[in-house]
Amino acid sequence: MKIKRRIGVPPSARGSASGGNCPDVFELSDGNFAVIGTEATEALERELPADASRADYERIVVVSRETLIRAKADIPDA
Repeated sequence: MKIKRRIGVPPSARGSASGGNCPDVFELSDGNFAVIGTEATEALERELPADASRADYERIVVVSRETLIRAKADIPDA
């Protein structure tokens, strides 16, 4: 599995000149997506709806609204 491409614009185009606090979304060579975000499992796990859960190896991460909005045009429909 490898990163195929960035989805959306680079963090620098969203105002992060220093490289800090840079959420990002990537398409992987196997068709899945990877995200860089702020780890928030402990804070949000109790907030999950009753029909949602996570495995021990999964984490809840937060990415900014702007990151996803700017990535929307690059996300394939299928």
